[in-house]
Amino acid sequence: MINIALQLWSVREDCARNLPETLKSIAKMGYTGVEFAGYYEKTAKELKKILDDVGLKAVGTHLAIDPLLGDELKKTVEFNHVIGNKYLIVAGLKEERSCSKPAWLETAKLMNEISGKVKPEKMRIGYHNHANEFKHMNGELPWDIFFKAANPDIIMQLDAGNAMMGGVSADGLLDILNRYPDRAVTVHLKDYLAKDEKVLLGEGEANIKKFISLCETHGKTEWYIVEQSRYAFTPMECVERCINNLKTLLK
Repeated sequence: MINIALQLWSVREDCARNLPETLKSIAKMGYTGVEFAGYYEKTAKELKKILDDVGLKAVGTHLAIDPLLGDELKKTVEFNHVIGNKYLIVAGLKEERSCSKPAWLETAKLMNEISGKVKPEKMRIGYHNHANEFKHMNGELPWDIFFKAANPDIIMQLDAGNAMMGGVSADGLLDILNRYPDRAVTVHLKDYLAKDEKVLLGEGEANIKKFISLCETHGKTEWYIVEQSRYAFTPMECVERCINNLKTLLK
């Protein structure tokens, strides 16, 4: 059985109301890990206790690049050591870091430097896409500009649904994995349907089964992270339906 985690942004309002009960419910659904996108005013020790109590692992955190710079990097590393997380994923950039090819190359250089700093801590950094990384910039994709310049230690956290929103086809997702082998250590499983932005995992145009198969053979993927950011039902119902659909696909 593959390792399946949930990006907690999917259920952020539930987490804000009652984090322990929300994580307990997530574990009961069959998720074995969570990826953070904020900490709900909890200390690292408090988060670690909640995770241990419900039997979940911290398998990533989404953050801006600023917490990885200067004196903030040490604080970020210490916090994530405590909660047991080793993957620090940049989930978006300010315009000045992504507005042109030189900006993307400079960002890659900066992240290469950060990668070297966290490696002795047995941590890795990565980059997560939205749609803009797959919009052409003078004939090139920002995604390719960045990952051709980024060192192989930097995780390519490919979000399937976001990439398709940017114009990538289902087969194009597979091409990306082939172009950058061994770098998809964690990926986001999100589906896409042009006519329905609330589509659930396994019910859209992304060939999730083929995507996972290639992650297994080419990506060195350790964690599959479900993210559902738009809802046809309550957020908790949506993420439960997502994991049930995924289990059916994997049978």
